[in-house]
Amino acid sequence: MAAWLPLAFRSSPSFFSTVAPWAETAALPARSPLAMPANFGNSFWIHQFTAVGPKNFKKICIITELCVPVPWGEIRGKVWGPDHGHPVLCLHGWADNCGTFNTLLPLLPKDFRYVAMDLAGHGCSSHRPPGVLYAFPSYVMDVRRVVDGGNIAGMFCALYPEMVDALVLLDSYGFLPTDPKEMPKVLREGLDEMIEFEKKMGEKKTRLYTYEKAVERLLAGNPSLSEESAKILLERGLVKVEGGVLFSRDFRINLRNVARISLEQSLELQSRIEAPVLVVLAESGFEKMFTEPDQKKYTSALLQAFRDRRNTVVQVPGNHHVHLNDPEVVAPLVSEFLQNKALSASTGLC
Repeated sequence: MAAWLPLAFRSSPSFFSTVAPWAETAALPARSPLAMPANFGNSFWIHQFTAVGPKNFKKICIITELCVPVPWGEIRGKVWGPDHGHPVLCLHGWADNCGTFNTLLPLLPKDFRYVAMDLAGHGCSSHRPPGVLYAFPSYVMDVRRVVDGGNIAGMFCALYPEMVDALVLLDSYGFLPTDPKEMPKVLREGLDEMIEFEKKMGEKKTRLYTYEKAVERLLAGNPSLSEESAKILLERGLVKVEGGVLFSRDFRINLRNVARISLEQSLELQSRIEAPVLVVLAESGFEKMFTEPDQKKYTSALLQAFRDRRNTVVQVPGNHHVHLNDPEVVAPLVSEFLQNKALSASTGLC
């Protein structure tokens, strides 16, 4: 599932030329949050990338492979656009990777620098250490590490409002509220799932696939993907080994997320977002997964709160992966929003 969550940051547009030693990044000014460690070694590689979209458009883009050291390994990703471009951080959704932007970003304005990261346990990024749960606060901290430097983006904007000029949520509500009465049950089930997963890992053999079977499995679990889109995600979603391929993602991401917040907490966090927000919902998207009346009540409340703050909520034809399957449907909306909101906000900064 991919919900595109780009954040246009309040920072020097040439953030990749602003380099500081890792130990000094915490002392950087708030408006220069995207400085990177100096000791990257060979962390960057430049190569040609041909983006081929579902409507047969082709575009040549020079992209940079991103590698940011973290305590357990590295966060990987890709960067599109010029060094001097206004920075936009792009966060994929659950079980996807930064390849989810391959068809959309070539259609967006060229005066931005798009930084797409593979979240921990996804794509080419390192898995978290053994015994560690995957939870929303951990992902938010990973974003802070990259920035320092979905649902993750909404919380990040709430916690660090001074760092963000604009927020786009693609088929996402920014937060995922849970009924407080359900939280003890969810927490217990999540912890039990983790224990069972660890027990089985010692007994379970690693499953190998042919490339064709890997495509079939991804499509079976993600009916909103076209075959072409599935193959794009598998560019960073597979590891070639002797005898076949393995999925690169950490299967602990499939376990229940134990860090939950209520609707009241979600709305409080949402109220702290200072940046203008564009919410692009797919007609046959994320909302179709919600079957319980309470779930629909929560999403309606979140959307209404966005509208009440004069943010933009629009609906487009397509499914949850419309940004990847049919990027030309989404690109004009995102382009206009970034140019009118992100650039104007940064121009007004001292």
